[in-house]
Amino acid sequence: MARFGTVATAMVTPFRADGSLDVEGCATLARWLVDHGNDALVLAGTTGESAVLTDAERIELFRTVRAAVDVPLIAGSTTNDTAHSIEVTRAAAEVGVDAVLAVVPYYNKPSQAGLDLHFRAIAAASDLPVMLYDVPSRSGRRLEPETILRLAHEVPTIVALKDAGGRPEVTAQVIADAPDGFEVYSGDEPLSLAFAAYGAVGVVGVSSHWTGRQQQEMFAAFAKGDVASAREINARLLASYRYMNSDTCVFSQAVKVAMGVLGVPAGECRLPLGPAPAGTAEAATSVLEELGYEL
Repeated sequence: MARFGTVATAMVTPFRADGSLDVEGCATLARWLVDHGNDALVLAGTTGESAVLTDAERIELFRTVRAAVDVPLIAGSTTNDTAHSIEVTRAAAEVGVDAVLAVVPYYNKPSQAGLDLHFRAIAAASDLPVMLYDVPSRSGRRLEPETILRLAHEVPTIVALKDAGGRPEVTAQVIADAPDGFEVYSGDEPLSLAFAAYGAVGVVGVSSHWTGRQQQEMFAAFAKGDVASAREINARLLASYRYMNSDTCVFSQAVKVAMGVLGVPAGECRLPLGPAPAGTAEAATSVLEELGYEL
């Protein structure tokens, strides 16, 4: 099995009605995800609304979920400030997370040389394995394959990539040229099956909040050479992929509504995202019922 398993979910961060961190809800949701097909959890990533969490809330989230589940926890401990990222990474290591999700610094658009130094500094801050996160649609800067491969070959604790770069040909190149033990995870669920064909080991997903078991089955079928079954499963997941993100309802909002329909604590998103638009619960209900959930 891959270091972090096959299916990991970028978990939403539950909030109470007053907007405060729902500590009990975080533990309940984490346990629900593990019980529904997830091998690992990513905490305080983009879907977890990292941009609106205080450092103290991030650490409390890490500590709470660590006490609730035994699966690998990958902490979103980085920002677009290298010094700040080092500080939070060290604090995350102290509460027992298993790895770090290190996102490309957003908004300030560093050069590839700056990205290289940024990730090396984060890796040096602890002994934790590091999963690089390339998501140019949000960060405004691509992590180029040459940079990924240089870091993978030269920094022993940089061991994985969450690839949401939207360039399958680059994904294929990275997988082909990476050192042994470096693992690529799809960060874009509609491309997961294609990425599996290149050699990706799994997915860090969002719809995997409710499709974890189906995604496990899809990867398992493909690994056995049953491509027809893998394609059939992927086709059943297309409605979930469409539901989870649009111009009017982004990932965090869509997931929180779906979890609410399932009776799992999540609450609403903090501003600037705010509540999901009207009609989202009805859309979620339709998607979940098609997958066989009894609501």
